[in-house]
Amino acid sequence: MDKCWLNVKFVSVKLKDFDIFVLISTAISVTRKPIKRVCTDEAAVIDVLARRTVAQRQRIKEVYKATVGKDLTEDLQGELTGHFEEVVLGLLMTPPVYDASELKNAMKGAGTEEAALIDILASRTNAEIRAITGAYLKEYGKSLEEDIEGDTSGMFKRVLVSLATAGRDESDTVNEAQAVQDAKDIYAAGEARWGTDEVKFLTVLCVRNRNHLLRVFQEYKKISGREIEDSIKREMSGTLEEVFLAIVKCLRNKPGFFAERLYKSMKGLGTTDTVLIRIMVARAEIDMLDIKAEFLKAYGKTLHSFIKVRSGSQ
Repeated sequence: MDKCWLNVKFVSVKLKDFDIFVLISTAISVTRKPIKRVCTDEAAVIDVLARRTVAQRQRIKEVYKATVGKDLTEDLQGELTGHFEEVVLGLLMTPPVYDASELKNAMKGAGTEEAALIDILASRTNAEIRAITGAYLKEYGKSLEEDIEGDTSGMFKRVLVSLATAGRDESDTVNEAQAVQDAKDIYAAGEARWGTDEVKFLTVLCVRNRNHLLRVFQEYKKISGREIEDSIKREMSGTLEEVFLAIVKCLRNKPGFFAERLYKSMKGLGTTDTVLIRIMVARAEIDMLDIKAEFLKAYGKTLHSFIKVRSGSQ
């Protein structure tokens, strides 16, 4: 995409939150010229949107519409293309709306992108999931649970539906006796029998609070001689294995989980751009600094350098 000079007048007027005049003038310059098919200065778009908070970007959208009478998202959507467009449009959404759109895209058309369903539902807090389900219903006129039930099947569907109810205990309480019993129940449902009772795994892993489950995992290793992740890999397969592993990894170390997902999206031949974009956009203001630290610790390279090499000019 060709680039050209950008006529931006920076006005230094201090406001409570940020210099809205600078943002408005830049946004108008970036978007009104492309509408006339002059050019798009991608660096300016990045500078305006990627360096602002979600709240600031929502304010930019509001003031842009009030100033020029057009929707900023629609104007940029008509000019940008490819993965750059996906990132920019994602940045212009609120987190619940973005997650809802990712879930919808994962289930529309032929086939399902199970990775998106797992990444989002296994990692969000109860409050975040409630906000997502509200946004999903508002944006698409159907409940998230309804679409999950129509697009997935079996125990994988049941786990996703359970996660989508936002029913996990989020207290810090650890019931020692219950933790021991939960560990015994999971062992009896998997390693200790022929076949696997996945419902017991669902009941424990999707409902108990984080501190309690970390204690369960310790007891499980004492009983079985294995980490819970190893048993999940031995007892399950496919998307059910993936979602239970994601739940456990997020409970242990959520930034580490996303660092691993980013690494796997870029290693080997090609890059899984949808995963890369989704995590970078969704986690930018939540735990990206922690993800970067975990990435460096695990892989000996900075996330920035890895993205730069693997993603090329995009």
